Amino acid sequence: MNGLIVATIALGLVVDRHGGAHGQLAVNLLAWALLARLWSVSAPVQRPALLVCLAYATAGEVFLSLVWGLYDYRLGNIPLFVPPGHVLLFYLGTQLAARLEDGAEWWIAALALPVVAAFAWTGRDTLGPLLYALFLACLFLSRSRKLYATMLVLSLAMELWGTWLGNWTWRSEVPWLGLVTDNPPLAAGAFYAALDLLVVSTVGALRRQPPASPILTPSTVSHQAATCSARSSSR
Repeated sequence: MNGLIVATIALGLVVDRHGGAHGQLAVNLLAWALLARLWSVSAPVQRPALLVCLAYATAGEVFLSLVWGLYDYRLGNIPLFVPPGHVLLFYLGTQLAARLEDGAEWWIAALALPVVAAFAWTGRDTLGPLLYALFLACLFLSRSRKLYATMLVLSLAMELWGTWLGNWTWRSEVPWLGLVTDNPPLAAGAFYAALDLLVVSTVGALRRQPPASPILTPSTVSHQAATCSARSSSR
């Protein structure tokens, strides 16, 4: 599943940008089909996180793109593949975060700091420090720190790819704040970390337990592995 997600995001953005009149439609269908597949193979305990992520991602895209105007998609819309794409990226992030060594999240934060500071000092990205502060807040507000650190890196890779292709463009001037930013901002992953924090916190509240990643807990990871193995054996 992880490889399918990476291929769908990486190649899907190429098809959306260069696939002609029907390129975006094809990517829309593919993204939703893969999300449906992910839903079908996920354990019942994991599914609320996927649904909550989809809801928050949709609302966040509407606010950040259409209301705040931080960035614009090439056709002036919000492509229908974007909300499920956020869910797929969230799931991928949880899988990769589980492989991080203890303390790696702080190394990632430390390595990002001087670059964010340099870009702000030179006037290239004065929004960066605010985004970095948001990222740090996510680290301190929840125990799922490895997930947020993973998303900072993973989402930056996707942002660099998508903006280079021209699927979307971040505006150089930040509305409302009088700041400037890069295309993409180095710390754009802070928005993804905040999304995941909302997902983790909401699902934790629904289960009446302290916020913790609903997918990263050892029990659910083991249950998912057992479920996928059983289904593969039955085919």
